[in-house]
Amino acid sequence: MILSVSNIDKSFHEVPILQNVSFHIEDYDKAAIVGINGAGKTTLLRIIMGELSADDGIVTVTRDKTIGYLSQHEAVSGENTIYDELLAVKQDIIDLEQRIRSVELQMKTASEDTLQRLMDTYSNLTHVFESANGYAYKSELVGVLKGLGFTEEEFSRRVSTLSGGQKTRVALGKLLLLKPDLIILDEPTNHLDLSSITWLETYLLNYKGAVIIVSHDRYFLDRIANKVIELDNTKATVFTGNYSDYALKKEQLRTARYHAYVKQQQEIRHQEDVIEKLKSFNREKSIRRAESREKMLEKIEVIEKPSEVRADMHLKLEPKYASGNDVLHVENLSKSFGSLTLFEQLGFDIKKGEHVAVIGDNGTGKTTILKMINGLTPPDTGEIRLGSNVAIGYYDQEHHVLHMDKTLFEEISDDYPTLTNTEIRNTLAAFLFTGDDVFKQIKALSGGERGRVSLAKLMLSEANFLILDEPTNHLDIMSKEILEDALNAYTGTVLYVSHDRYFINKTATRILDLNRKVLTGYLGNYDYYLEKKDEQLALIDNAVKNVHAPAHSGQNGLTGKTASGEAASSSSPAADSKQDWLARKEQQAAQRKKENELKKCEDRIQQLENRNEEIDTLMASPDVCTDVAKLQELSKERESNDTELSDLYEKWELLSE
Repeated sequence: MILSVSNIDKSFHEVPILQNVSFHIEDYDKAAIVGINGAGKTTLLRIIMGELSADDGIVTVTRDKTIGYLSQHEAVSGENTIYDELLAVKQDIIDLEQRIRSVELQMKTASEDTLQRLMDTYSNLTHVFESANGYAYKSELVGVLKGLGFTEEEFSRRVSTLSGGQKTRVALGKLLLLKPDLIILDEPTNHLDLSSITWLETYLLNYKGAVIIVSHDRYFLDRIANKVIELDNTKATVFTGNYSDYALKKEQLRTARYHAYVKQQQEIRHQEDVIEKLKSFNREKSIRRAESREKMLEKIEVIEKPSEVRADMHLKLEPKYASGNDVLHVENLSKSFGSLTLFEQLGFDIKKGEHVAVIGDNGTGKTTILKMINGLTPPDTGEIRLGSNVAIGYYDQEHHVLHMDKTLFEEISDDYPTLTNTEIRNTLAAFLFTGDDVFKQIKALSGGERGRVSLAKLMLSEANFLILDEPTNHLDIMSKEILEDALNAYTGTVLYVSHDRYFINKTATRILDLNRKVLTGYLGNYDYYLEKKDEQLALIDNAVKNVHAPAHSGQNGLTGKTASGEAASSSSPAADSKQDWLARKEQQAAQRKKENELKKCEDRIQQLENRNEEIDTLMASPDVCTDVAKLQELSKERESNDTELSDLYEKWELLSE
């Protein structure tokens, strides 16, 4: 065991954040800590690292074990180059190498008396050097830098000239090269592109030590985690397996709790009916039996009805009117900034109802394409044409569509002047802004809060073509799931840029990959893209080679436009693969139908239970209890409700299985 966390309590201003939190980390564990924003994940990490004291409880690190920690906003500073900054981590190996060279020089001129001693020293030093991977430390350093997205041309850049995200990547590289027994990472994927995230996944999977990760990247957690520690309502629960295993078990637990609740409520009502019947006999023996049953009923530990998952935040996207079948046509699109060419002669079409994800490394021009479609950035060449009746709703990752000096209330009321004060407050409340929150200025909000305001405006827009730039940035896992559900239910068209692979897998019906200045299409979700991307990249490489090849036998080499076009058009999957994908989509649709039926069943059970309570109240009221006809009518209705409830319980059990 490396780490033991035992009975940790922490409160801020008398508000409990963590209560009785306990878990342990074994030598090769890859553990994920999950929970909504504000659940106390970063607080827990800071307590583990000793940066924050716990109110109660103990954190124990096994003797001689080392811990490396990368906080969410940690970065490096100074005038070192990127390469030298990481090289400093290997200073002990560099010093050891210099000692070896020194001994080698001494051995050349040593007398016979001292030579044996020097040879022994040399043997010991080289053994330590080899054990510390001394012969490969430079290639290891270069591998980490390239894996984190730095090119060799950038190695000589000064740290002081880097962006905040680049400095965080350098700090991550230093931590990985230190190779502590336990690595603790707080949101490590925030400043990485897809290829760098994939590299980090592989690195951590093969890491010989233990890892604790706090991340909202569910695909990342799926690949790495073998243990999930959930923080919910100040408590910690440990689940074995990756994120998908955790999500499944979590839903099973909720289902089991609801099942137990329903069964207990049935039993309670049955016992109450028996007690009432015994009392109605009005005999001493029956009254004693009724009282005995009442005492037993009082001792029952009543199960609370499980709350609805994600019940607080509500997001429903619905177009005001339908667009034509042709939503967007892009042709010969090119864009350069100075000597940097992002892409040339791109072309694609989007049809009504498609959910299209644009993916690619940082800096390839994905956001630029969205800005061009929205008219915010002019293209160098090309045509962008919207179809008939297309109304755009735009979600900007930098939230330029928001006005920083306005309050939340003004942001909504100024853009939607027909809404009443109550409607505006209800809209903001659906996105967790209540009370005086609505009078906060936009500039005072966090990134996640600004994201929720942008989503609120998007919901009100009633657009039929949503263009979203990194919509899941700053959202916690619960909010991402709400957005996924809303987009999957949305009947309009969606085009979005995202590096959230789990989100893409859940919502995309087609993927456009911007790679090597070429846009390649894949008909399917992210898993399908992973299956086919190597094959398509090989086609692009061949097309590029043909572009530069000399003409032979009277045939011209391909133009850049044709190479790009052929790579894109050739990306349609073979017929059998397409059938497999369609079969998967049908299976997913059937599953969603079952889930909807289960929800309707639960709602109907709740409706009937509430009505039975109303009937019981009415039957006890002075106006009704003397009205025989009304009592018979209500009694008959309750009997009918009970019969229907009995059938619904059976249906719920079948659906929940």
